[in-house]
Amino acid sequence: MTRSAKPRAAVNEAQKARRQPERARQAILQAALLEFAQEGMAGARTDHIARAAHVNKALIYYYFKDKEHLYGAVLDQVFSGLAERINEVLDRELPPREKVLAYAAAHFDYIAASPMYPRVVQREMMRAGRKGSPHIRRIVESHLRPVQGRLAELFRAGMESGDFRRVDAPHFVFSIVAMNVFYFSSAPVIALLSHADPLAPEAVAARRAAVLDLIAAALFTPSPPPAGGSQA
Repeated sequence: MTRSAKPRAAVNEAQKARRQPERARQAILQAALLEFAQEGMAGARTDHIARAAHVNKALIYYYFKDKEHLYGAVLDQVFSGLAERINEVLDRELPPREKVLAYAAAHFDYIAASPMYPRVVQREMMRAGRKGSPHIRRIVESHLRPVQGRLAELFRAGMESGDFRRVDAPHFVFSIVAMNVFYFSSAPVIALLSHADPLAPEAVAARRAAVLDLIAAALFTPSPPPAGGSQA
């Protein structure tokens, strides 16, 4: 390609983007998610992202100021999608026991839909701890804190109704998140230990059931015997 042809190609990509802006932007974000999950912010290459998204590299900068802004957009997409999924569950009129299990299942299913999510999130957490991050405070305030407040209210209602044991609600929520995230982030090690594919559909379904069973066993108060029934 000649020098004069390269600017024309970039212009053509921009013109395509204007015609189908959301499709091109989503292709870039999906490709960026994989690149950042595998290589981290420092190691990710925008030319690799452009190639995977089937766009001209210049188009990335048409949508995003630089690699840091692209990385922030990926994080926002991951966390906003999770918050949307969880809020949909918390909006339902359900008894506390059903609602907390629905929350845990929704969180699990969101991660299971893209095992790359835990990788990119954990990389961001480590990056924030080492050098600080321009994104972590925005993510917490915009996506995590509102959900955390709603979960605190759910646990408060469950304990007051007698459905839940008296537990430290924030720590219990952290434990739910950890149970879900650890399985997918540790899939390579689990595969070696179990001599099986932990991401196979039947394995994921078994893990999901095990998580929900453990939550119920750890959180729910014993159910009273049926009226008129005999006690052993």
